[in-house]
Parts: sequence; structure tokens; C-alpha cells
Amino acid sequence: MRRDNYPHQDTFVSMTEPTLHHVACDDAQGGHRMAYWQWGDAGSEHVVVCVHGLTRQGRDFDLLAQSIVERAGGDVRVVCPDVVGRGRSDWLRDPSLYQVPVYAADMVALIARLHREQPIGTLDYIGTSMGGLIGFVLAGHKELPLARPIRRFVANDVGPTIEPVALQRIGAYVGKSGSYESVQAAADAMWALSTTFGPHTPQQWLALSQHMVVPASQRTSDGSAKVEARGDEPGEGGRWLLHYDPAIGVALRAITPEAAAQGGAIMWSLYDAIQARTLLTRGAESDLLSRDTAVAMTQRGPHATLVEFEGVGHAPTFVDPAQIAVVTRFLFD
Repeated sequence: MRRDNYPHQDTFVSMTEPTLHHVACDDAQGGHRMAYWQWGDAGSEHVVVCVHGLTRQGRDFDLLAQSIVERAGGDVRVVCPDVVGRGRSDWLRDPSLYQVPVYAADMVALIARLHREQPIGTLDYIGTSMGGLIGFVLAGHKELPLARPIRRFVANDVGPTIEPVALQRIGAYVGKSGSYESVQAAADAMWALSTTFGPHTPQQWLALSQHMVVPASQRTSDGSAKVEARGDEPGEGGRWLLHYDPAIGVALRAITPEAAAQGGAIMWSLYDAIQARTLLTRGAESDLLSRDTAVAMTQRGPHATLVEFEGVGHAPTFVDPAQIAVVTRFLFD
């Protein structure tokens, strides 16, 4: 998709902001809190959970969430968690716990919390990269105590088989958190690592980046933030820090080829058990989800519908209106 297909960011600005909440989650070290952002009607029985990629956070879905709420006429809850170790969530005491089974357990706790607040009648799920792997567990593991089975599942640029070259590329930069003099400087540095996301205007990229950093003065002892970082707040000494635990890369870099193969077999087993109607979105130039794997996903398990975005690698950000439209049509048509 050409750069000139992207309207100015102001086209999408909403007059509202999401509300921030926390849910208590268990772990072997005494538990942690996971933050989540909620859009739409808190009393709606239709819940859409959107889960981000490895180093990202829940505000990545701002434009998609607003579009889903608009498409539903307001009758939907869109919930976008900051996976533990990212954004406004706690950091784990034991870095080895930064793995998909822990993340999936946290999502089960989140969905249970949402169901207690307002019974869920319809549950949909959107997962980008790591968020998609978490979704394979939630949608494919029949023993999980979900309030409702997932009805419609969007896996964004991820499959049961992860290409080794992508793991090497990501492992090379994850955890190397920098210190920046401004949000714009942080955005520029992140763009150097994220050009595979595809064309974005400077305004669009800055909007995605502003929630990825926190003023140094607002970092607590456990790594989470005291307040939400905003572009006009000075950090300590004017410095800004990436808003995730550098230790999230520990488990990733510990993956051996044998462990990757075993994990892939488990993920294929989970994928094959999915009964939700499934949409697979892929950057046509993705180095993480090969086209062979994507095609295989259309031929087995839930027989996903495959939509590819030209000029995009890993992973589509759902900022482009055409990408957003693919998802909203899938959820509501």
C-alpha cells in the first residue's frame, strides 16, 4: 500500500480516551497486576480483546478499537491489555516467566474479571504476533475456564511456525532499552527497528510511539509507571525510557532450535483444535510468518481466511483504514 493511501492522523482522532483498569494475576513469585485499556460500553455483552506483540502495549490498538466501537454503534467493549512486563503492567520478578503460558493465564484472569463485571455473551479476539500465539492457546485449549468460547479470532502476522530469521532479528534488539531526550527521539529510534511495519506518516508513527515511552522520573522500583507518559511531560533530566522490562528478551534468547520445534508442534496442535471462525492477516513481506505457513493455516484447523497487505512486513499495525476495514468487516459482517 502506497504512502499516499494513508490519511493524516487527525482523521482518526477521537474525542474520548480509554479507561485504565488493572486485574490481579497469579504467578509463582506471589502474583502481579496486569493493566488493560477499555473502550466502548462497559455494560455491553460483546467483548473484543486485542493483544499486542512482544515489545508493544495495549495503546497500539487505539484506532482499531475506536473503529470497532463506531462499527458496533457503541454496543461493544474493546479491551486492550498491556501484557505483563509492558506498559502500565507490573514487571515480573523472575524473567524466565515471560512466556506464553503465563500470558495466556493472565488473559484467562482478565476475561473472568470482565465476565464478573458484566456477563459476556460474545467473545472475539485479535492478536498481533505474540498476541496471536496467546490467542492460539485461548482458542485452541479446550480445558481453559473461559466464560465463553472465542467466536471470531484474528491472528495478525503469526502462525504456529515462527521463522528462525525473525527470531534472530527480534532477539538482537529486544531488551536493549535506550534513554531518549524526547518522545520524538524515541519514535525515530523505534522506527529504525520497525520499518517492516509498513508505511506510516510521521504523525501516525508518533501516535503509536508516544505510549511506548515513560518519563524516567515516573518509573517505579518494579519498572511500572506511576502515571501515563504524555508527550508534553519532562522526564528526569529530560530523559525518556522505553516502557517495557528489558528482561522480556531473556526467555526469547534462551530458545534453542529443538525448543522452537517442540513449541511449533504444540502450537499446531492448538491451532488445529480452534473452532472459532478465523482471519489470518499477513504482511506480504513478513519474515516471521512465511507464506507457506500462512497457506497451510488456510488448509487445516479452522481453515483461516488469509488477507495479505502489500508493502508491509512484520507486522501490520491496523493504522491504515484499509487494514482496519478488513478486521471490522470480519467481526461484524
